[in-house]
Amino acid sequence: MKFPISKFVWFDGRLLPVNKAKVPVTTHAIHYGTSIFEGIRAYWDGKNLYVFRLDEHVKRFRNSGKYYDISLNFSDREIKNAIINLCKKNKIRKSCYIRPFYFIGQYGINLHVTKKAPTHVAIFTFPFGDLFNKNGIACVISRWRKFSNLSTPVQAKMGGNYLNSILATQDAKKKGYDESILLDYSDYVSEAPGENIFLVKNNVLFTPPLESSALDGITRKSIIKLAKDMKLKLKIQKISRNKLTLADEVFLSGTAAEITPVIKLGKRKIGSGKVGKITKLLMDSYLDIVMNKNKNYSNWITKVY
Repeated sequence: MKFPISKFVWFDGRLLPVNKAKVPVTTHAIHYGTSIFEGIRAYWDGKNLYVFRLDEHVKRFRNSGKYYDISLNFSDREIKNAIINLCKKNKIRKSCYIRPFYFIGQYGINLHVTKKAPTHVAIFTFPFGDLFNKNGIACVISRWRKFSNLSTPVQAKMGGNYLNSILATQDAKKKGYDESILLDYSDYVSEAPGENIFLVKNNVLFTPPLESSALDGITRKSIIKLAKDMKLKLKIQKISRNKLTLADEVFLSGTAAEITPVIKLGKRKIGSGKVGKITKLLMDSYLDIVMNKNKNYSNWITKVY
């Protein structure tokens, strides 16, 4: 997938042309996946660029590295300012995706990673629209399972963790579907490769608990808060494969996916086979928030200009 990356990137405290930000082949992260990343969206409304939930993303960015004693050697304020200044430097006036990441650099082939291991931080951005068709996508239950905390920390957004997601995505694409849904080791619904999952049954909104190896997604938390504010009935509980199949509505959530309706699971239609009423309500409300049209959630967005 080719995309028009920003002309300038932020690398270890400096704004550099993208072709000047280079790392050696001996970089530890290339060999062992010792990298931490975030996905952040910013939305252009014709007048300003709004970064969605910047504080929460930067907090998770730091916390992910703590699971592995990998140090982020810049303050939260420095990272947030770097993201804002990068958008300004690139004169971004389109909705975009922002990718900050940090990784272990030259550390030999040593697996004993400590807080003293050398790290580097980089941030780049690129224009970004819809990841999936907002009229609905087709999903399939993956033959792969989502890893659990018994294997590796589920809540760490580590580069190496997403090899599991790559396998699940490949599985779906080879079978002719848009996306996979992974079960956990106990046969309960976990999440999609890069998204959390929600379903609606009898006007009640359900989503799996974190114990089902689900990421504590920022978009997921936003939807939970929004649903409560809208007085929707919400239950966070384990979800069986059968309950998912018989749902009235299903949708995925994530920074890249935003809120994406699922209208088909395997060969079976979900509900009417069209975007459901509650899904549409949440999609519209979410869009208003990120475009700064709902002042009740103005603390969720950060102005760039």
